[in-house]
Parts: sequence; structure tokens; C-alpha cells
Amino acid sequence: MTACDDPRLRLARRALGEIDVTDEPGLPPRLLKVVDPRGHAYVVKEHQDADRFAQEIRAYTTHLRHMRDITATLVAHDAESRTLLLSHLPGRDCDGISVSSEDAALVHRRAGAALRRLHDSSPENRTSLADPGLARRLRGWIARADHAGILSRDDGRRLRAYALRLSTTAMEGAVCHLDYQPRNWRVHYDELFVVDFEHTRPDARVRDFARLEHRHWTGHPALRSAFFAGYGQALSTSEQDLLHLFGALEAVTALVRGHENGDAELFTHGRALLRRLA
Repeated sequence: MTACDDPRLRLARRALGEIDVTDEPGLPPRLLKVVDPRGHAYVVKEHQDADRFAQEIRAYTTHLRHMRDITATLVAHDAESRTLLLSHLPGRDCDGISVSSEDAALVHRRAGAALRRLHDSSPENRTSLADPGLARRLRGWIARADHAGILSRDDGRRLRAYALRLSTTAMEGAVCHLDYQPRNWRVHYDELFVVDFEHTRPDARVRDFARLEHRHWTGHPALRSAFFAGYGQALSTSEQDLLHLFGALEAVTALVRGHENGDAELFTHGRALLRRLA
């Protein structure tokens, strides 16, 4: 793709005028950092999936209205090319911070406080529900794993039992980020920002802790404690049981995506998580 054909550059130039493209280490390939003539920086993002584009636009225009101080500003977007122009957030991603450092505990505490703000953004969604849709989603991932031949008979039987429990378990709803983990947090001095809202939608509130619980807090209870101190609400026994169930969804999606994308690290994580859930 030439620069003239890049829809991200077309959107940025239409909204900002003349721009310069600048490098930022660690920026994913589908993102571009650009600078306008006044020196203001922006990020342009292109989606391949129409649903994720729509969810991210909806997040910035509805769910994040009361979180403007810790999220980017949506400057412009183009539905045809599924691109959006966002203000650039200062700082660095948090996935490079050593989990044993004091900084990591402080970051997790701030991340907990930020997520609580998102969950409280739409009180009308904080209702008790039994969501068979999550069970259907889990069964769909199990079927994909079976088709790929990467699931043992015992693991498949156990995962189907989890799906049955999910279909009848009451859970509290909230607007959820659904990919809440350090790679989507940015820290700048004493500020923490949250990015990447393409999965954001009403869902089971406890599900927003699943990535952290099953990928980042294993062996690091201090980070978990710091997070919930910031969140301001510990998990009840029933919520902890539900978080365990969501580990099944986390495990099988990691297995399938790791297998399909040739991501050995993700695949290994899925295998290890299945063993821990047993």
C-alpha cells in the first residue's frame, strides 16, 4: 500500500491538514502516529473488523464521556475505511514494567480505580442476569478447538461442564473493556491512561478481571490486592467462582488463537491455564 492509498493518512489529512508521520517504538502495525503543524500528536487506527470499529466508536461517543481525563479523544472517524483518529496519549505501555517492582503495584491500583469508573459509567447495566450467550460463545470455541484437534477428551468434557454452569449462573452486568491488561494501560508520571476500546460493550462485570486473573496475577498476589484496593470492591465468593469459570473461556480462546496464528506463547498459556483449572 502506498502512502496515497493508506486510509489512515487520508483521514488524518482530511481532519488535520498537513501532517508528519513519526515513529513510536512498540506501536502496533495498524496504528500510525502523526503530528500536525502545531506539534500536536495523534494516533490513527484502522480496523479490519466492522463490529470492532463500531464498538470502539460507540465507546468513545457514549461509555467514555465521564473518563475524558484518562482516555484519548476521538477527533474524527471514517466508517467506510473503518479508521479513527485519536489524540495521542503520553507515557509508555505498562506491559514492560517489572511485576516485582513497586511501580507495578501502583499501576495496578490506578488501573483498578480506572476500571471501576468504566463499570460505573452506565448504572442501568448493573443488573443481575444469567447470560447463556457467554455459554454459547464458550461452546463455539470448544468446537473450534475440537475441529483443530488440539483438545483432549478430558479437557473437552471439563470445558463443556463449565459452559453448562455458565448458562445458569447469575452475574452482574456492566459496560466492560474486555481486554483489560497492562498492554492497554499507559503510564505517564503519576497518571494512568486506558486505551483500545474495540471490545467494549455491556457484559458480565467479573469478566473484565479474567485476563488479569489468568494471565498476569498468577504468582503475584500483591498485584491483585493492589488492583482491588484501587477498584474499591473485593470479589465475593460467588464472583470468584464465576471468575474461575471465565478462565475456561480464556484458556480455550488462547489455545485456538495461538494455534491458528502460530503464536506458541499464547498456545502454551492456554495449555497451562487448562491445567490450573483442572
